[in-house]
Amino acid sequence: MDNRKKAYLYALGAVLCWSTVASAFKISLQRCELLPLLFFCSFISTFIILVFLLFSGRVPLLKLLKRADYFRSAGLGFLCPFLYYIVLFGAYSKLPAQEALTLNFVWPIVLVLLSIPLLGQKIGLKSIIAVVISFSGVFVIATGGEVFGFRLNFPLGISLALGSSFIWAIFWIFNLADKCDGLVRLFLNFAFGSFFLLIAVVFFSGLRKPGPELVLCAGYIGAFEMSVTFILWFIALKLSPTTAYVANLIYLVPFMSIVCIHFTVGEAILPSTLAGLVLIVGGILMQNISAKAEKSKQRLSA
Repeated sequence: MDNRKKAYLYALGAVLCWSTVASAFKISLQRCELLPLLFFCSFISTFIILVFLLFSGRVPLLKLLKRADYFRSAGLGFLCPFLYYIVLFGAYSKLPAQEALTLNFVWPIVLVLLSIPLLGQKIGLKSIIAVVISFSGVFVIATGGEVFGFRLNFPLGISLALGSSFIWAIFWIFNLADKCDGLVRLFLNFAFGSFFLLIAVVFFSGLRKPGPELVLCAGYIGAFEMSVTFILWFIALKLSPTTAYVANLIYLVPFMSIVCIHFTVGEAILPSTLAGLVLIVGGILMQNISAKAEKSKQRLSA
């Protein structure tokens, strides 16, 4: 089997795993307290990534990092997994899973907006239109399809879901400055994030022996949202001839997730969710096409 086919299979495996985690979030939060759940998810994820680093011979790379690299990883670990997942899990506790999932998926458009003040980038008319299209999808979901009523359903949950998109976009931008190996960086982020979560559990929840439900839920999320899936995606990108070859598969995740939510959580698929999701994904695709066209124009003019 050539590398292109391997890349596609690894990417498809990651997409299938990610498509189940929204359901896992909702089911787990119905059975477990948020902070202990998140701490054990992060701890299990850190352990899995460490095992992979050992088997792939990447552990010596940790010795090559400078003190500044560890401080940067601590800051990134505070953003994600600590802050990002606390806000995201909060959104899932307040919203139907399909709405939390879809509103969180707007982060690529938020990334475009934040790149203006944080990276000094300029966006053209097509990008502005793409942003408007995606956020119109957010509005459709937030109002439950009653766009002329201007009444937000679950305002706190909506704020948390959109807030998680902003946190993830900021985390992504700051990650651009981190030049160390991707999986080493992921391990350090989760190691520091686990430390911050441990402190939060001790102060706000109390550290107790985990029950079987917590272990099962944390094990699933820690593996298939936070570690194994990222490793599969990392390998897929390494094997792929171009990022675009596998990257577009990511747009299958929210649609497959909604179907999974329907059959596992029992939520009826809302027309407003589907309509909003189509608008959000449509805006993201339009932005990506616009960005690629702009890069091609720059290469031709260089």
